[in-house]
Amino acid sequence: MTTAHHLRLIDGMRTRAFPAERILSDAGVSGPGYHTAFLYADIDHRDDEAARLEHRAQCLAEHDALLTLLSSRWGEPQMISLWSAQERMTAGEEISEAWAGTVEGCEFLRLWRIGGRWIALGLCAAEEGPGCELSVVVTEIDPP
Repeated sequence: MTTAHHLRLIDGMRTRAFPAERILSDAGVSGPGYHTAFLYADIDHRDDEAARLEHRAQCLAEHDALLTLLSSRWGEPQMISLWSAQERMTAGEEISEAWAGTVEGCEFLRLWRIGGRWIALGLCAAEEGPGCELSVVVTEIDPP
């Protein structure tokens, strides 16, 4: 997918009604009060270091491009750490489904509040490991 495609997807998520029940789509999951999409998926390249590094570089470049474009639209985002939410989740606290998947995999989020909805751009990219993911959450549910 291209950056332009990702922007169209995010714009669609911002304006689309939330479903009454959890549903899967080609891009991600939607449910009461939220839409999520995986823009750049994790691919396991454990056996091919060159492919892993190329995938990671592309994922990081896509994140930076989207961050620049979204910031030009809506201003500088808030950046929040998910450390405390991860700790609370580990201790057994239930995190809203809108945020649970992002909390599990990302260290921080970039957040904008536009028209009563949160738009969150999440980058899950450990220095070591199999891959890199880029996701977006659009929700009316406050961040954890």
